[in-house]
Amino acid sequence: MKTFKERHQFYLPDDLSEKLEAMAKEPGSSKTAILTDALRAWFERRAANELDERFGIRLDRISQANERLERKLEFVAEALGTFVQHQLTLLAHQPPFDQETGQLGLKRYRAFVEMVGRRLARPDQSPIAIAMSKEDEDANG
Repeated sequence: MKTFKERHQFYLPDDLSEKLEAMAKEPGSSKTAILTDALRAWFERRAANELDERFGIRLDRISQANERLERKLEFVAEALGTFVQHQLTLLAHQPPFDQETGQLGLKRYRAFVEMVGRRLARPDQSPIAIAMSKEDEDANG
């Protein structure tokens, strides 16, 4: 009676050979069945990189988060660029500042830095953070 199987002869490293022996000792298993299952699984996934299979979903999530951060950074850069252009255009023909005006500007700058610090400490209250989160909801929703 023909079994439609072909005999193969190959060598395994000692550690794999020991593991194969241990698995084959379990009831209902054989070396042939174990190696057949292993080869079939390997061919079915076409030798795909196991790390890609394990971490692909996580990497996709990280990529999506990275894209959101890029959009936010583009928004902030555009807002800053527009503000700088506005300020340079507005102040292009102004006379030089006197000492009192310089002190007032420094006072306003320090107040601005403190306000930014407070908003960074409480991002849920930042108008920009709120606007960006709404944009994320619209993109994901």
